[in-house]
Order: sequence, then structure tokens, then C-alpha cells
Amino acid sequence: MNHYGAMAQRHWARWLPARYAAIEDPERFFTDLGNEASERIRALADELAGDDRPGEGYLGKAGRLGQARHQAEEIVLPELILLEPEPGANENDTEITENPA
Repeated sequence: MNHYGAMAQRHWARWLPARYAAIEDPERFFTDLGNEASERIRALADELAGDDRPGEGYLGKAGRLGQARHQAEEIVLPELILLEPEPGANENDTEITENPA
């Protein structure tokens, strides 16, 4: 399971307990979900980054690619991984559901 799958598993167990409980094989489900998120993030980041720019140096390219990846994560994670909490989930709990960057 990749880090997106692990992030989803922690988040869903805490904030989506009914949905989490209904999953028959959590290991497989979150492995597949993590792989799907990773692929969507990669594809979207490639699209957002665009083509190499004439005269672009290493640092410029690295910054452009990093920014595109962050933007892609900001779009994809709420759609697939960090879903809105279920009604009744304890929103006063301060547990962190993802690793800080």
C-alpha cells in the first residue's frame, strides 16, 4: 500500500467509520485506492506542469514540477482520499489524519 492508501485508511477509519466498516477487504481496497490516487495525481501533475520551457534551468524545472504535483494533490486528495466526515464523526478530536509535510 502506498502513502496515499495509508492516508486514506487512517482518514476513513477515523472520519468515515460506517463506510470503513462496510469494506470487506480493507488492505486491498486501500491499496487500490492509493494506486488510483497516485496515478490521477501523476497524470494531473503532468498536465498542469506542461512542457519544458525554453531556457528553463534545473531549479526552475524542479520548482515547476513540484508546484504542479502539489496542485494535483490539492485537487485529487479531497475527491478520493480525504472525504468529508460522516455525520456523527467526532469533529472535536484533534488526531492528525495525515503526515505533516
